[in-house]
Amino acid sequence: MASRGTFDEIWGFDGRSAPRDEFTELAQWARDTSPADFERRQQAAEQYFRDLGITFAVYGEEDAAERIIPFDIVPRIFTAAEWNRLSEGLVQRVETLNAFLADIYGPRRILADGVIPEELIWSNPQFCIPAAAARPPHGIYAHICGIDLVRTGPDDFFVLEDNARTPSGVSYMIENREAMLRLCPELFETYPVQPVDSYCESLFETLVSVAPACTRRDPVCVLLTPGHFNSAFYEHSFLADTMGIALVEGSDLEVDEDIVYMRTISGRLRVDVIYRRIDDDFIDPLVFRPDSMLGVPGLMAAWQAGNVTLVNAPGTGIADDKAIYSYMPEIVRYYSGGEAKLPNVETWRCREPQALKYVLEHLGELVVKLVDGSGGYGMLVGPTASRKEIEDFRAALVAQPERYIAQPTLALSTVPTFTDKGIAPRHVDFRPFILTGTSGVTVTPGGLTRVALKQGSLVVNSSQGGGTKDSFVLCERDDCG
Repeated sequence: MASRGTFDEIWGFDGRSAPRDEFTELAQWARDTSPADFERRQQAAEQYFRDLGITFAVYGEEDAAERIIPFDIVPRIFTAAEWNRLSEGLVQRVETLNAFLADIYGPRRILADGVIPEELIWSNPQFCIPAAAARPPHGIYAHICGIDLVRTGPDDFFVLEDNARTPSGVSYMIENREAMLRLCPELFETYPVQPVDSYCESLFETLVSVAPACTRRDPVCVLLTPGHFNSAFYEHSFLADTMGIALVEGSDLEVDEDIVYMRTISGRLRVDVIYRRIDDDFIDPLVFRPDSMLGVPGLMAAWQAGNVTLVNAPGTGIADDKAIYSYMPEIVRYYSGGEAKLPNVETWRCREPQALKYVLEHLGELVVKLVDGSGGYGMLVGPTASRKEIEDFRAALVAQPERYIAQPTLALSTVPTFTDKGIAPRHVDFRPFILTGTSGVTVTPGGLTRVALKQGSLVVNSSQGGGTKDSFVLCERDDCG
């Protein structure tokens, strides 16, 4: 059951004795499944992921050995009505992000109209000056987005952050579903669950659709990885293999007269679309970091000439910035003409004196984040922080307030989770994946549910001890075939 004051997605508010109407069957399944059976299925899931090699590394730790992200056997469920509302908000959000990026690297109307401060762009390290020299093929910047959501009530969903650079985690969404189909097939007989295994097909169709207009044959697409030492390498190889495209490193590609070629045993092959899983700083040593061995010299010139599509386009990282995020309600209103269907979490911009004053006075109650942080690093969770951690953050805020935002400590929803003490509520967030190609925006009917496995913890990142769950999106009974 949920603790008092927290919304549990199965049991509702205030620890009701009966589940919400839509989830009676799941609650009964959890009651009828013995702890020994849960444990057996959990161990089978762990072995499945270990056999596949689905691991990640935590950078900066002395013991940086590859590890398996913990998987929980109790699924999270979204009803068809909930998903329809979420999808509408996600489409609006991603369309807005693309409109914003096209404007920022183009006419910059939003700056001229004073909707956001100009210094948020010009002083932002994620603003990519070379990206302003050209428009990407078909005018699409963020082809693949992961929008992190949190929930606090039956109809209360909020965007926690936008991921428009190189969002990760989709392989876990797909493999989590495969594990559930193997280990809990009875749940798919009980619930009409929409499939997620078509994601790779949709991704490939998206890549092909955004090939440069100059392409005169079937487009050649590749996935550019920094290599097997990267923490997400399994995902890179999984996606390339499933789509049937080449997985390449920078040394496999070369640029000749602003055209990208892949070296093969049969000679050079022209490349039209590069799904890059490398950040801007490393993709071209002639433009960004000259010491990078990961990228391709001349790649930006080929992109600027319109001869290759980079997915996502250079410069999309500015849409991830948490200071920009704080203006998203105004940005959505500016480009869509309406209110955001998925609201932001209330945010204080520490660069503003009054907001900084409030944050410093309430540090023990707030979550404070670096505007360019990710992975749960560089973050203070006030209610669980030590006095020293709070004082250290206070000093950092005073020294560089423009680097931080603050948000209230939300009562994130919980989902029943199998623990060493039985089924218990654990806090969750959610990352759905959205594709944008020439035919429009597609929301995958599922996503990555991340769960804070430690009791009472609000930090769900795998690098901070979190795990994952499968996310069931239900279809209407008549639409499931």
